[in-house]
Amino acid sequence: MNVVYLLLGSNLHDRSASLQRSRTEICARIGDITRESSIYESEPWGFQADHLFLNQVVRVETGLNPFQLLKEILKIEADLGRNRDVHGNGYTSRPIDIDILFFNDEIISHSSLTIPHPGIPDRMFTLLPLSELDRTMIHPGFHKSIGEIMSECQDQLSVYPYHP
Repeated sequence: MNVVYLLLGSNLHDRSASLQRSRTEICARIGDITRESSIYESEPWGFQADHLFLNQVVRVETGLNPFQLLKEILKIEADLGRNRDVHGNGYTSRPIDIDILFFNDEIISHSSLTIPHPGIPDRMFTLLPLSELDRTMIHPGFHKSIGEIMSECQDQLSVYPYHP
């Protein structure tokens, strides 16, 4: 089994329900969620938006390879109402976003997939829930623990536990 860490995010519609539906679909299509972080609320990163994000990191065990995983994630996002900007004009609000953070300790650099996710060291909304699951996990590209990367992160945007 492969161990995968996924970041779930939503800032449109019923954000909590979107995270729950994505977890349900992940279990049905990808594999077993073996751990999940608390849910955090954060300011949008990289763009201005009217609504805050809810984010959560889940640890999943899957028999899929990285490219099969990506294909299933894209299907889940589409089924939950995500319309990707085909022109790549930057970040936008969205009902669901699922990012592959880690796939085992593999490093993949492909035109359609980069693992570990390149934004990990710059985004506190990713690091905080990830550190809740495993602060000592070593990033295979940086050879530093998540805790060390978190302590070096320059992101000043607010991230705090979500209380509905």
